[in-house]
Amino acid sequence: MAVDLAQKAQNFMNRGRQALESGRYDLSVDMLMEAVQAAPEVLEARKLLRVAQVKNFRANGKVGFGAKLGYMMDRQKIMAFIKKGEGAQAMLEAEKLLAKNPLDPDNIEAAVKAAEAAGKPDHAAITIETAYECGNKDPELLMRVAAYYEIAKDWIKARDAYTKLSAIKPGDQLIVQKLKNSEAQATMNSGWVESAGKRGGFQNLIANKEQAKKLDQANKAVVTGDDAEAMIAEKISQIEKEPKNMNFRRALARLYIQTKRFEEAIKCLEEALEVSGAMDPELDRMLSQTRVQYFDQLIEQYTAAGDEDTAIDLTNQKNQFVFDDLASRVERYPNDLHLRYELGVLYYENGYYDEALEHLQLAQRSPKDRLSALYYLAMCFLEKGQTDMAVMQLETARDAIPTMDALKKKVVYQLGRTAESTGDLEKAYQYYKDVYSTDVGFEDLSERMLAVSQALKAQQG
Repeated sequence: MAVDLAQKAQNFMNRGRQALESGRYDLSVDMLMEAVQAAPEVLEARKLLRVAQVKNFRANGKVGFGAKLGYMMDRQKIMAFIKKGEGAQAMLEAEKLLAKNPLDPDNIEAAVKAAEAAGKPDHAAITIETAYECGNKDPELLMRVAAYYEIAKDWIKARDAYTKLSAIKPGDQLIVQKLKNSEAQATMNSGWVESAGKRGGFQNLIANKEQAKKLDQANKAVVTGDDAEAMIAEKISQIEKEPKNMNFRRALARLYIQTKRFEEAIKCLEEALEVSGAMDPELDRMLSQTRVQYFDQLIEQYTAAGDEDTAIDLTNQKNQFVFDDLASRVERYPNDLHLRYELGVLYYENGYYDEALEHLQLAQRSPKDRLSALYYLAMCFLEKGQTDMAVMQLETARDAIPTMDALKKKVVYQLGRTAESTGDLEKAYQYYKDVYSTDVGFEDLSERMLAVSQALKAQQG
């Protein structure tokens, strides 16, 4: 029987490989799925299946809202099998999910968890390796991959993944810090391996004390005092040698920001933008954030000195700057959907609901901001008295959020308030109860539930 299964798996593998080589990717996925089901222990079959899944998805795959809802339901099914201890079944469902989209970060995470639950870490590694090789331009996917390599203590691959992330998102300080940490671990591990068992190995490992000191300084989340001055001087020297190297200028600006020398950071970033000679949204964002931090620093200083008038004036200037700066960046980068989202929220908070709607409707296209944009769209419609439109946005957001997180609590609570305002007290009470079951202290929920409960009793009495 075992021989028959092995031969069956081999036959399917051969047919799957042939289909893959001839470009019939959908057929290849089907054949290799059969091979994996016949011989789930065979790594080679799963490796080939991953390649076929990626090629088929890139040739024929779709990622619409309906598809993402389907992925979410499939992941819930996988998690249910894992909770019941049915790792093998979870892996089978994970393969079906990856056949739909093998590069979705959440799908990959579900597949990895399924393989680990089944006691097959080598099969989990195949999924991660494929994601790593194919996700060079997907920051969310690379972040998951890098985090997995950190857990596995494969510091060289973690470093490589964070290096790719740093190139995609050069201004992200979390990624910069993660890259430094992984570089340090990779260097240290390499050094220990090379020095192990050698006479004087430890002394050789730490012989270059200056380099060791720089490495230690670079890996501190916040540098101060002499360390900061030394690193600032080093970056200035590097910039003098390579004035067009934006990484040095960003690093210098970050050091100034860490040491709260915001004026110097602003000057550094302005010079960087001028030298680059091209639009750089990450540098732009960093400059904007630094100017806001400088405003906050001045406001704090004047408040502490008792000069409330100046503090209030600076607060007004800061608020005007934030608005004008965000609007101008949207003009410069009209396709940046996150900027659209930020500006839409700012318009909403200041009572410009029509203007907010324009930007928030565009921001819905952003996977990162879509659900929050739906919430603020609903809030705008409510302010405009368009209750039906508001409820439509809120229900869409509610159905797309799998767990009662902070955003879903706001969405469901607002559905409750809307139902209450239209006189549907039973529905309002149910919405409030859904939020109350996870957060009894949410806003004025307790008072609203009591009031609605009493109103329902009065109706029934």
